[in-house]
Amino acid sequence: MIRLSVLYPKTEGATFDHDYYLNSHIPMACRMWGLTQVEVDRGIRGPYVAAAHFRFESMDELKKAMSADSSEISSDLANYTTITPVMQISELAD
Repeated sequence: MIRLSVLYPKTEGATFDHDYYLNSHIPMACRMWGLTQVEVDRGIRGPYVAAAHFRFESMDELKKAMSADSSEISSDLANYTTITPVMQISELAD
């Protein structure tokens, strides 16, 4: 199992619209990538204001999702934040 984590570091003066992110952006990403489940975090304490964790069955599935035209996902960023996200790909332990 492969996890793509999209992390939004706390940045002085930055904005982040959690409602838009949860109700518009995340469903769009899931629809475009063919996913039905995602974990979304609202940061309370720590270095991130928000994070989303998407699970893929394999690296091939992640690569397939990422190779699709994701310009809609990228251009939507301006609708909810001024933060540049950080992405991490992880292999989940059994």
